[in-house]
Amino acid sequence: MARSETQTTAQTKAQTPISGGTAQPDNSDLPNLALATLSRLPKTVRVPSYDRQSLSAGIIHIGLGNFHRAHQAWYLHRLMDQGTAHDWAILGAGVRPSDAVSRAKLLDQDCLTTLIELDPSGQSAEVTGAMIGYIPVEHDNATLISEMSDPRIRIVALTVTEGGYYQTGTGAFDIDHPDMRYDIAHPDQPRTAFGAMVAALRARRATGAGPFTCQSCDNLQGNGDILRQTVVGFARCVDDELADWIDTNCTFPNSMVDCIVPATGPAELALVRSFGIADTVPVTHENFRQWVIEDKFCAGRPAWEAVGATLTDDVHSFEAMKIRLLNGGHQVLANAGEVLSVETIAECMAHRAIHALFSKVARTEVCPHVASVHSMTPPEYVELIERRFANPQIRDTTRRVAFDGSSRHTGFILPVIRDALRVNASVEGLALVEAIWARMCEGTREDGTIIAPNDPNWDALQTVARTARLRPQAWLEQSNYYGDLASSEVFADAFTHWLSVVWEHGTEAAIQRYIQSA
Repeated sequence: MARSETQTTAQTKAQTPISGGTAQPDNSDLPNLALATLSRLPKTVRVPSYDRQSLSAGIIHIGLGNFHRAHQAWYLHRLMDQGTAHDWAILGAGVRPSDAVSRAKLLDQDCLTTLIELDPSGQSAEVTGAMIGYIPVEHDNATLISEMSDPRIRIVALTVTEGGYYQTGTGAFDIDHPDMRYDIAHPDQPRTAFGAMVAALRARRATGAGPFTCQSCDNLQGNGDILRQTVVGFARCVDDELADWIDTNCTFPNSMVDCIVPATGPAELALVRSFGIADTVPVTHENFRQWVIEDKFCAGRPAWEAVGATLTDDVHSFEAMKIRLLNGGHQVLANAGEVLSVETIAECMAHRAIHALFSKVARTEVCPHVASVHSMTPPEYVELIERRFANPQIRDTTRRVAFDGSSRHTGFILPVIRDALRVNASVEGLALVEAIWARMCEGTREDGTIIAPNDPNWDALQTVARTARLRPQAWLEQSNYYGDLASSEVFADAFTHWLSVVWEHGTEAAIQRYIQSA
């Protein structure tokens, strides 16, 4: 792992000029970002060296959020800068009505994105252009299906969040979800990305266009396997022969993705203008990227390894370390931060008690259940992410990181608890982490302010969290998240203890008791 991280970071620093982002004397009349205005940008801003007119689409990416544009699209952009992969450009797509707003903004600036690297040693700006179009957002996904049916499209990739793959609490395909029931009843006019993918694959099978690779870029362990389960599972409900064809011919590579990418708000919009760029959808990110990919592509792929990605057959070890320590660690910090009114992850790292909670849980209760990867040991990885989390330039809010805890705790925290219970290892700190999540879901901070809904299942979580204040076991009885963990006396007793302490004495006092325990 260390080799890949060093290559990626060093490459970014070597190829990106560092600037302080000094404000312009008067930036009120900056030209809007567009292909026609690239030559007018300050010389300190790196712009594409390739001719956008020479690009042709090879990838459709569904879910054009900040992370994709700072991560996967950046790797492709850098390949294009090297004079290759010009037939692998990205067509963006979205299946939610809200995606139409993002689409309009990106089309207004020719699908260019400004990436601002936030590093303690300085800031830099780079305009990327690997995306060349954005498919219309339609209720029946007709244009998306048509574009995916085109044989020039060889990869369909997604970032649809960890909770977007229609899984039950046990991890099975959720055939009874209303979205899935609708698409099964209307396979030619599906509302979901997965229904649209199956419709396109049906058309490709009929025309002889062949399969495409289905590539998940979400933070899920075994994300390719989960995507296969959803796509093939849906197809099985519509057409058994088609499902067999997809299962046999399409590939679903697993991957691990990593880069801290905050949400864009007023501060970020002001920052991009300080570089002399009028971009309505800029993206800020840390000076670190990692992409580990299983090399299983049925219709070819770009040479991502030439710009720092790692192609390997051992994605599982990379993703287990990252998901359990980084993504799980994010939940440890963000939930406590929300309850204690700490606004950002960097500020959580500067908060003595919250940082201590993260450090002890990670080192004593998570690291024992994570294997070393290449030359990187779990404790060394904890040191690396501590430095990254503490970067004061990254204003990654606790609210953003805590979003969709019902998916993130299920995927990042609970598997470690199960592993620990199997070998009779301590789960005290992890039980406290779950208690703090339950406390957060009650919906108020300790200073009395309201926590706005922050989970797709917020109403149900809040109802149970309020019940659990007097009867902690009620929280663990949410079998769609905890499964059989409620029946573990060791975990249930620890959770009950810590939630009672949190409510009676406060979150920081509970953390201090845990830190001081043996």
